[in-house]
Amino acid sequence: MAKYTHPEVLVETAWVAEHLKDPKIRLAEVDVDTAAYGEGHIPGAAGWNWKTDLEEIVVRDIVTKATLEKLLSRSGIANDTTVILYGDNNNWFATYAFWLLKYYGHADTRVMNGGRAKWIAEKRPMTKEVTKVPPTTYKAKDPDKSVRIVREEVVAAVKKPGIALVDVRSPKEFSGEILAPENLPQEGAQRGGHIPGAANIPWSQAVKEDGTFKSPDDLKQLYQGKGITPDKDVIAYCRIGERSSHTWFVLKYLLGYQRVRNYDGSWTEYGSMVNVPIEK
Repeated sequence: MAKYTHPEVLVETAWVAEHLKDPKIRLAEVDVDTAAYGEGHIPGAAGWNWKTDLEEIVVRDIVTKATLEKLLSRSGIANDTTVILYGDNNNWFATYAFWLLKYYGHADTRVMNGGRAKWIAEKRPMTKEVTKVPPTTYKAKDPDKSVRIVREEVVAAVKKPGIALVDVRSPKEFSGEILAPENLPQEGAQRGGHIPGAANIPWSQAVKEDGTFKSPDDLKQLYQGKGITPDKDVIAYCRIGERSSHTWFVLKYLLGYQRVRNYDGSWTEYGSMVNVPIEK
């Protein structure tokens, strides 16, 4: 069986359990359910709220460089720290945090395969105690714009050859029947549908029942079978950018695609813009 292109970005639950007291490693839990951390988390893990820690509060945007520096500093993360990210929903927001850390240049960032659910299923230790660590003075790098795409570029890309758009939402969202996942609030876009030419490959198809990632061979068949091939400029999107960061992670790090960007504005932005093409 083939190996992932960058296996170093994935760690197993057993590895994490063996390194809980390693001073060079910091864990961070990032959940869709922002209350989950308080109900129990891996000992020593920081809790990051995606609504208040990973986004700007007033302007709709990802955190600024300065805001991220404050978050990592208070989380006890230095520039040479190995950051292990995990969360619920098969690591939706863990991969979103991974994408953000790569955007701002953190070198050693990894994801715990299987996330919170696998750790709990294996009956590994949990605590409700809020982690307290000495703060650091973190210095982020300037943004790596090769991992992100913004609305003007997306609109221009629709008409260009060599572009592959992958819509990772559910089939009902892709068709325009619903505007958001059925278990989440209906918020965001003014219109339903998808970006013209996009292939619909739901993010969840990249993982097995236990939440761990599928094999490289299975992943290649999944994406390349629908035209998402490594010779193209790939754009991944969903509703608000977290599910598409999961697919971005799979394509860039597990399969080694050289040109893949996450459109974090995603459908809540694209589906609300005036005079842009939409398909249903």
